[in-house]
Amino acid sequence: MKRIIIALLLLAGIFTARTGFGQSADSTQTISTFSGTVGLTNNGFSIVPTFSLNRPAAIMNFYWRKKRFSFDPDIRLVSDASKGGFIFWFRYRLIEQKKFSLRVGVHPAFSLVRRTITENGTNGEITEMLRFAAAEVVPNYQITPNWSIGAVYLHGSGLQKWGPQHTNVLFLNTNISNINLGGNVRLTLVPMVYWLYVDGHRGSYFSATAILGKKGTPFTIQSTINQTFKSNIPKNKDFMWNVMVAYNFRTTFKHVN
Repeated sequence: MKRIIIALLLLAGIFTARTGFGQSADSTQTISTFSGTVGLTNNGFSIVPTFSLNRPAAIMNFYWRKKRFSFDPDIRLVSDASKGGFIFWFRYRLIEQKKFSLRVGVHPAFSLVRRTITENGTNGEITEMLRFAAAEVVPNYQITPNWSIGAVYLHGSGLQKWGPQHTNVLFLNTNISNINLGGNVRLTLVPMVYWLYVDGHRGSYFSATAILGKKGTPFTIQSTINQTFKSNIPKNKDFMWNVMVAYNFRTTFKHVN
């Protein structure tokens, strides 16, 4: 994994040397945006699709961005809040060119899990919160306006003595957007392969997401599948899928300096 990070950073350096860090912003005006997606799904997937809530859930992703910095909360909860998670991403775009971009990010995360305990000889389940700290490196290359390829390297560390302690994930993905199906209906496809390492266990997977929307409406329907190639990760499932109905919004703010 260290070699992968070094290779990604070297690649970023090459693009930086050739193109620079991009055009300077307007000195008299800055723009910030607030956007998000709020959805309901039959099976709440984590940001790593292998990890699933295995129950219907609400998925809420919000994005506030100003210049190169963004704050992106990610909330996933089942109906009684007994399982789920809260991720608070702080992200910065080191390189942002027409074709190539490089983003880095860090986050604290809080996962709600069910845990079996024994008290006075009786077994019972409680909801417990696990705490994590994580970081990401995300290069992306735009081949055409509607087709890009990219990678995501994610490392997470547990902040308590039980539960996952060290997690590493490498995603290789492509995004094909704005596929015209007629009648202003558009399709986006996001297939990817990824490798997951958790405390000495490992797995390899294929995942794909399809997003269906119509121009002029804020609602989309999306579905994700996750297929295991090979894994010895505890509680791994060979195949999972979900469907989500989502509401999408975006607001732009202009600030005079």
